[in-house]
Amino acid sequence: MPPASRSRPVYRSGTARRWLPWLLLAVLLAGAVGYGRYQRQLNRYARRAYATFRSRYLTGHEQTPLLAGYSVHGIDVSAYQGHIEWPLVAGHQVRFAFIKATEGITLRDSRFRRNWRGARAAGIYRGAYHYFHPDYDAAQQANLFTRTVPLAAGDLPPVLDVEHAQFHDVARMRRGVAIWLRLVERHYGVRPILYSNYSFYQRHLAGHFDDYPLWLAHYEVDQPRLPPGKWLIWQHSDEAYVPGIRGTVDFNVFQGSFQRLAALRIPASHKKPARH
Repeated sequence: MPPASRSRPVYRSGTARRWLPWLLLAVLLAGAVGYGRYQRQLNRYARRAYATFRSRYLTGHEQTPLLAGYSVHGIDVSAYQGHIEWPLVAGHQVRFAFIKATEGITLRDSRFRRNWRGARAAGIYRGAYHYFHPDYDAAQQANLFTRTVPLAAGDLPPVLDVEHAQFHDVARMRRGVAIWLRLVERHYGVRPILYSNYSFYQRHLAGHFDDYPLWLAHYEVDQPRLPPGKWLIWQHSDEAYVPGIRGTVDFNVFQGSFQRLAALRIPASHKKPARH
């Protein structure tokens, strides 16, 4: 038994119970405001988590509806997609495919050559892209790409993927992009396509490379926020399903007719430059 001089603590449980509903309401309101502000990002994370959970149950025959309002649809792939059944892909009205070839100054995509052959054998117009590292030597990156990709008549122009957010100096990054584009155009004799996502393009590239066709990645929108005259290809989703690919893949549309896409290819009269 405690000494008589020591008083017992007094708990005001009634006061705590009165404040509890207000505290819960404040938490709910904060959550609602946060969800409203970051709704797209949160929904995107939720979809990705669900896709990861169900990936073990995929068959490779899942199908995302084609984007309405466009007649020419395409994909872009890398080793991440694993084995691709290109005839099934072609049967889903996929008319073109850009295939990752290289990255930085040393990396060659492990599935580039088999995807390169498979796309053409399935009758899909094919192109190749390089993932650009801004702080690596641009000439070495261009050299890696041209030594890896045997572009020929009937292929789509080469693509430079510029979206790597970690770099020391934006002016240096732009100079590197310009060097890669110039060297690759000189090698193949065709003007490359520039790829970037909307936010990166607006912050770092807009107004600097307007002479090059733009392939724009812009998700969660009904239409790209750039005027139609500014872009050639729109990557509208990186969560699509196409029969022949087990898992998600990037989905794209070409702005124009199939005849316009065909005209974009390297012509049969094109003289193949000497290899170096």
